[in-house]
Amino acid sequence: MKAMPQIEEEVAEVKSKSFLASSAPGRADFLNTHQDYKGLPVVPVALNLRTYMFAVKELDEEFKVVSLNLKREGAAFVDSFKIDRLELKPGKWFGNYFRSVVLAFKNVTEIKRGLEVFVYSEVPVASGLASSAALEVSFAKLLDEFYGTNLKREELAELCYIAENGIMGIPCGRLDQYGSAFGRAILLYPRPPVKVEELSLEDVMFIVVDSGIRHSVADIHPKRQEDINRGLKILMESPEVPKSLKGKLGYRYDEPKWEEIALEEIEPYLGLLDEKSAKRIIYTIKANKSTMKAVDLIKRGEVKENLAILGGIMNKQHELMRDLYDLSLPELERIRNSMIEAGALGVKISGAGLGGCLIALAEAGEDARQVLEKALVAGAVKGWILKVDKGARIEQLT
Repeated sequence: MKAMPQIEEEVAEVKSKSFLASSAPGRADFLNTHQDYKGLPVVPVALNLRTYMFAVKELDEEFKVVSLNLKREGAAFVDSFKIDRLELKPGKWFGNYFRSVVLAFKNVTEIKRGLEVFVYSEVPVASGLASSAALEVSFAKLLDEFYGTNLKREELAELCYIAENGIMGIPCGRLDQYGSAFGRAILLYPRPPVKVEELSLEDVMFIVVDSGIRHSVADIHPKRQEDINRGLKILMESPEVPKSLKGKLGYRYDEPKWEEIALEEIEPYLGLLDEKSAKRIIYTIKANKSTMKAVDLIKRGEVKENLAILGGIMNKQHELMRDLYDLSLPELERIRNSMIEAGALGVKISGAGLGGCLIALAEAGEDARQVLEKALVAGAVKGWILKVDKGARIEQLT
């Protein structure tokens, strides 16, 4: 655990008082960004930046949550709530993530006992590394152990997805929760029945840099979804579009059989749409096609020999996100260009976009260090050379 110097002593003190601890990793949105909420397969990679939960005391019928990160920032950092009078607070209150997980757990087991929990996270907030999912999954793993519910990884992930999407109403897909719960690299088919395939990327080194520009999924996802819906409505109601194509479409972004739609098939009718709607649909099809090429390479076990090809696919996906999904900013492009000039094989946005982090692929050693250093000079506020990490786990306290 890489506690920040300012709170190293406080984290150590909390750990010494704990009787139970858990952690879960943040994740890089490696391939097929903005596609999980459409039901398309995505590739998250768990990285060794983790969120830790420390249970220091058992409580009767209530929870108390203390965020060491928010305390250091001088923000409100304590939330307390009764189990039998549990509801979300208005606004973007940090405690709502914990409240929603407890509400979701009520569908799994009877809850009468609560905990006093201290939280410390290495995952920067609102940076495209799934800080909220790491928080939810780590807390859920703690409760799973405390209540003895013995949830499988997919059950843990689904519970956290329900907490954020269903209870909190944040329009996320399943990418983040499954990526954090399973760990490593996975190919996630998010459309129920959800399917997960584990991929081997253990030998790959990632450079992640934080632009320092903050964003909100709730402010980005709905707008892109609305653009797609607007275009789908026109296509579904136009007499020019053949029934064979309409049979693969729908009125909502998650209804089309995107995997079955070729760009050549739909392109003749995109002129019926406004520019944004057309761009969003082209992105969906092109990004998914390039992801399947990368997945095939990974499944063949040829990653180390073809890092440049994999990097090229990352670059292509970033360009699609920038040009067709309008998710980049001049500041992000400046940082990204510096990383490519320093030797990165591929660099793309991780997460919702319009800020947050960039993830890069580079050869290990000096190349990776140069890529990180150039990004910091170009404006990134912090960065890491990271490796693929395990999923949610119970931590040893001794």
